[in-house]
Parts: sequence; C-alpha cells; structure tokens
Amino acid sequence: MSGLRGSVVLAQAVTRLRDAGIEDPGRDARRLLAYAMEVAPGRLTLVLQDALSTAQITHFDALIARRAAREPVSHLTGQRLFYGRNFRVTPDVLDPRPETETLIEAALAQPFGSVLDMGTGTGCILLTLLAERPFAVGLGSDLSEPALQVAAGNARALDLGARCDFRAGSWYGALKPGDGPFDLIVSNPPYIALNEMAGLSPEVRDHEPRMALTDEADGLNAYRTICAGAAPHLAAGGRLMVEIGPTQGQAVADLMQAAGLHNARVIPDLDGRDRVVLADKSAHPG
Repeated sequence: MSGLRGSVVLAQAVTRLRDAGIEDPGRDARRLLAYAMEVAPGRLTLVLQDALSTAQITHFDALIARRAAREPVSHLTGQRLFYGRNFRVTPDVLDPRPETETLIEAALAQPFGSVLDMGTGTGCILLTLLAERPFAVGLGSDLSEPALQVAAGNARALDLGARCDFRAGSWYGALKPGDGPFDLIVSNPPYIALNEMAGLSPEVRDHEPRMALTDEADGLNAYRTICAGAAPHLAAGGRLMVEIGPTQGQAVADLMQAAGLHNARVIPDLDGRDRVVLADKSAHPG
C-alpha cells in the first residue's frame, strides 16, 4: 500500500469527492492531503511526487471518506484560516467564513478601543479585531460553554488572552456591572429562518451547532434583541455592526433605526450580496 506517490492518491481522492457531489473536490482533496502529509498547503505541490507511507495513505483515505460523507474540512483538520490567521474549529462552533471578513473590514474602517462580540463562537471576529488593533480590548459572550472554551483557546494561541475575556450568557445578559460602554458591538447571530434550514448544505445543517444557525423562527429574533439593547452599552459615537443573511438588510436596518441608532446602512460582501448592517450611537446624546 505504501510507495504510491502523492499525485496518484490525490487524483483518486478528487474523483471520489467529485462522485460524492463535493462542490470543489480538488481544493478539498489538496487540503486534506497536505494535512495527512503534515506539510503546509502551499508546499503540497513540492512534495506531490514523494512516496507516501502506509500510515499517511490510511490517514488520508479516512479523511476522504469522512469528507465524502459531507463532514466539513475544518472539522477534519481542526482549523480554519480567517483573515490570515488559523483558528481552531470544533463541532461546537460555526466554521469561520470568508463572508464574515466583510464585517472585519467595516469594523476596521474607524478607530475603536473596546469591543463586545456577542455569540462569539470561535472568537474569530473579536480576536481578529484585537489582533489588528494592538491597543484594543474586548469581551466575547456565548450561550455555549464548549464554544467559549474554543474561543479562549484561540485567544491563547494568538497571544491575545491578556486583552480579552469570555463570558457565558445570552446576549447582553452576559454583561456585569462595570462592563462597557463599548466603542464597537459586533455579532454574527443565528439568522437562518426555520423554514430555510432544510435547504442548507449537509456540511452546515448536519455538522454545525443548530443554536448558532437558527432562531427556530423567522431569523430576526436575535437582531430584535441586539438592536433594542444596544444603545445603553454603546459609548457616544460607538457603532453596532452585525452580519446578516442576504435578504435581511432592510429589516435589520429598520430595527437599528427604531432603537434610536443613526446612519443605518447595509454593506455588501465581495459577491455583491447584502452581508453587514451597521449604525452608530449619536456622539452628542440629547
């Protein structure tokens, strides 16, 4: 079994994933082969003519079988790249997605010194913002204790643990007296409507935490709570910023306006779909 070149097992894996209906079988097979060979993905081409050991082939075959069964690549490798940094991923957290980088870019467009990230999951939003702004501090909250453990581990791995804290609780209920006000409140909440769940890909529907995907209703419940409670926790001139589904922009902007926030606007992602809604608290209350 050993002695097969990486290029041969890669070609076989691509065919197997394509037959299983995987959207980008070449990309996924390459990521998993690099992981099995313990090389950086960018170096895989350099070692494709090397012979694999029996252990490497066995490991790779098992990974491909799990991917063919629609388990996410991030769950197989235990990590996902987001905004240039690796984050540990488990089935207890949402897989960081490239679309969420739209929120990061919007947040970085203006200065901030303190951040509240509600429904933090891996911590990828909060920790990226802190890494990009070395003098900022932040707090991440989540209902899931296992998710908070993942986020705290990511903070330690990125050497950011001294500048952030993680707290269990539902939305603003995780805050304690003395927390805030914050220059920036961010969230990527559960926004998939219950009637949309069946249409999700198996990777998402069957492998990611349901409570992070849907509110079991119309997909807007989290935004109602986040928007209604934002003003008391925002500093003067502070910003509220949330990720949304592509059809929710106007509804969420209306919620922000109704909560007394100003300049609500919708930002598209790189594919042109509505992705982020933000508004700010007046810098001159009253």
